[in-house]
Amino acid sequence: MRRREFIGLLGGAAAAWPLMARAQQAAMPMIGFLSSRSPGESAGVLAAFRGGLAEAGFVEGQNLVIAFRWAEGHYDRLPVLAAELVQLRVAALFAAGGPPSALAAKAATSTIPVVFSAVSEPVRVGLVPSLNRPGGNVTGMSFLNAEIIGKSAQLLKEMVPAATAIAFLVNPSGQTAEIYAKEAPAVARALGVRVSMLDASTEQDLDKAFASLGKLGADGLVVPAEPFFDSQRDRIAALAARYAVPMMCNLREYVVAGALMSYGASLPDSYRRAGIYVGRVLKGENPADLPVMQPTKFDLIINLTTAKSLGLTVPDKLLALADEVIE
Repeated sequence: MRRREFIGLLGGAAAAWPLMARAQQAAMPMIGFLSSRSPGESAGVLAAFRGGLAEAGFVEGQNLVIAFRWAEGHYDRLPVLAAELVQLRVAALFAAGGPPSALAAKAATSTIPVVFSAVSEPVRVGLVPSLNRPGGNVTGMSFLNAEIIGKSAQLLKEMVPAATAIAFLVNPSGQTAEIYAKEAPAVARALGVRVSMLDASTEQDLDKAFASLGKLGADGLVVPAEPFFDSQRDRIAALAARYAVPMMCNLREYVVAGALMSYGASLPDSYRRAGIYVGRVLKGENPADLPVMQPTKFDLIINLTTAKSLGLTVPDKLLALADEVIE
């Protein structure tokens, strides 16, 4: 072979390599990742989601492409972001960050499979007609039910037995605020306390809500599952410390940041199991036939250092129940 012909063949092969790489990438399925939260504070749950995908046989960059869209706490952006992902013709949509993103994904498409994670009361908020038979194109991972609200308040009352008033922090722009409001009277009757609802949907609202605790005479605060609050967990923990309020949250991450207690399901596990569901959908399973999964384990975490700073003695019963004690 002549030198000129050999060089020409090499050049042709080199030119073909990028085309081959693009063709290989184009052959990979693409999924949309729609989150109401922010990328910076979602690293842990994103890793868990990727872990679930890997369990199902899918690895980003090897046999899967993920298109990300983050609303960063601005729920009003979600419909537009969901529409962008639908226009990309993704093979499946993963809705992360609770009901706001899940409802936006459902509204954006009735044909692309949608898998959600960490959604409180998916039937009550209108995502699916039934947990066992979701039907349609939507399924995923439920996160907590109404009973958890009462259990969280009960545990806080056991930690602060002299409490006569407990406040709930709710996001009025979220779909679960109505659920918490409906459950509040039952909590008040069961525990014999006054219950107040504090609204917050922005960082400034959080500041105002905590500042109002003294006027309300609240002896404790419950922060239920809510994507915006979870994205602001460090700020919320700092505010609880500033106002010296015993606070019960839904995630361990709050307690690590300095909150008194948390009780709830594992958020990373919710994302991991949702990742497995996305993988099953990519393999051809119909979301209508995949029951909405529910959490099976709830953890109680207590921060002893915070309890001491608040002048509280943790009852032996709670120490015995605790899955983890942070000192």
